[in-house]
Amino acid sequence: MALIWQHKLLFSPLLITTFCLLLNLVSSRTRPFTPPTVTPFTNSFPRLPIDRAFSNAFGASNVNLLSNGTIATLALDKLSGSGLVSKSSYYYGFFSAAIKLPAGLSSGVVVAFYLSNADKFPHNHDEIDIELLGHDKRNDWVIQTNVYANGSVSTGREEKFYFWFDPTKEYHYYTILWNSYHTLFLVDNIPVREFKQGSVYPSKPMSVYATIWDGSEWATHGGKYPVDYKYAPFVVSFSEMELTGCTSDPAQCSKSTTSSASGLDPVNGPQFTKLSQQQMAALDWARRKLMFYSYCADKNRFKVMPPECH
Repeated sequence: MALIWQHKLLFSPLLITTFCLLLNLVSSRTRPFTPPTVTPFTNSFPRLPIDRAFSNAFGASNVNLLSNGTIATLALDKLSGSGLVSKSSYYYGFFSAAIKLPAGLSSGVVVAFYLSNADKFPHNHDEIDIELLGHDKRNDWVIQTNVYANGSVSTGREEKFYFWFDPTKEYHYYTILWNSYHTLFLVDNIPVREFKQGSVYPSKPMSVYATIWDGSEWATHGGKYPVDYKYAPFVVSFSEMELTGCTSDPAQCSKSTTSSASGLDPVNGPQFTKLSQQQMAALDWARRKLMFYSYCADKNRFKVMPPECH
């Protein structure tokens, strides 16, 4: 941009405007970051056909199953969003999906892959969120992670990250690993956030949801840019679903240290309860390079920081 201003007398206003738009497009779409190498967790668990693992949650007319039930497309249009919910609920586990986001202007659109038990515990529910927030003309999609425990919805624990790739071009993995030690959020197997077990921690069985919906009131720049339905329908694709978790009594889940014991905790082994050196380096990379908001740094929002921030 400095070069443009130094030579602005040599360019027409139209040419300057066009060049600035192109420069912004290139800089926002091609972040010059090469992710660290990590051992992929997504190779550790089986993939399930979507039609076998999920039921329609809402907007059934906007849900399409393709490739013998291995791919689901969910659409948001002026009439409705759409969503799927797992047929089982889980107490701890590994939950992953390959997702390809809608291309084009998508302000106000929210694509979510998350765990929740709000249907069973409306007043004290737990929730672990991966929310992919649509962009306006100047910005890319971003990822927001969040944790609620025991109905603590007044204290959102949001952290937001930029991507190092264009999430609309091809499928990328979005993963939640939840056990009695910590909750990990991973993108393409790179850990971007670790939320450790503490005084506030999800503690009850949850279902898995895959949804797309209108978040105009808050999703893009705090609601400044709502959904523009002239670009609808907005279609997201889900594939390579992995849902492996404890479905038995919670007291039994913690007794398993293998991934082969049916009904027991598949993510209680040492490779899942503590980050490796490789993963710790990758987590540090993601948070230094890509994180642009953390509730733990929001002094305007919290007079007293939540205990896990200390």
